[in-house]
Amino acid sequence: MRELPQGPTPPRNGDAIETDLLLSRRAVLSGAGALALLGVAGCSTSGGVDLPALQLDDTVTGSVPIRPSISVDKNITSPDVMYASLTDNGFNVPEVPYLKVKPEFRRQIVVDTTGEAPGTIVVHLKERMLYLVQPGGDAIRYGVGIGKDGFRWSGRANIQYGREWPTWTPPPEMIQRKPELVKWQGGQPGGLTNPLGARALYIYQDGKDTGYRIHGSPEWWSIGQAMSSGCVRLINQDIIDLYSRVSKKNPVVVM
Repeated sequence: MRELPQGPTPPRNGDAIETDLLLSRRAVLSGAGALALLGVAGCSTSGGVDLPALQLDDTVTGSVPIRPSISVDKNITSPDVMYASLTDNGFNVPEVPYLKVKPEFRRQIVVDTTGEAPGTIVVHLKERMLYLVQPGGDAIRYGVGIGKDGFRWSGRANIQYGREWPTWTPPPEMIQRKPELVKWQGGQPGGLTNPLGARALYIYQDGKDTGYRIHGSPEWWSIGQAMSSGCVRLINQDIIDLYSRVSKKNPVVVM
């Protein structure tokens, strides 16, 4: 096995000269390379070198388009807080297992892309999203469930009024399809199993009831699905939040 040297070995004749030449040559090349790099990189140094040659992007941060800032809202927080159990008007609303709800369908603040005026409720059927347009370029977005094919409505209308823990009365045509609902032809009282959930917003168009509602639902797993009889449904915790933000006559756009 080769032994490691125990100390400096005296140079043979000519070794020192060659070593010095090699080091000097490396220093020159290194210095030249650094100057060349500065020359082509367009760097601005304290020595005043400014030689743009590689067409690198040297724009300052302030000139780069930045995503608009998102506002802060005390009711838009972590999902374990937003979807925790709560007591509302004497009803104990159970917590929602939010990890089973796709992140995009959880309540959140987003940049408004609807182009509608603040206060407008925009329901995007294809996206399964509801937007409440805010001042300043934001929107609060909620995931929704929508009607099955053949049971959907679209257009422009208004919220005529709202109800907390509303009574649900199935229309006659629904009772014909599901005779077991005849027991509720006089109305099902509000409660945890009521299909309208914790809140309902009633959609009118030109002063007439469209028959469609934006409402809560105990069936949180239906959010993102097309399975209702035409109404727009939200998680109960979300409809409680939305209801607290709207007033009579809010414009509604369903598209």
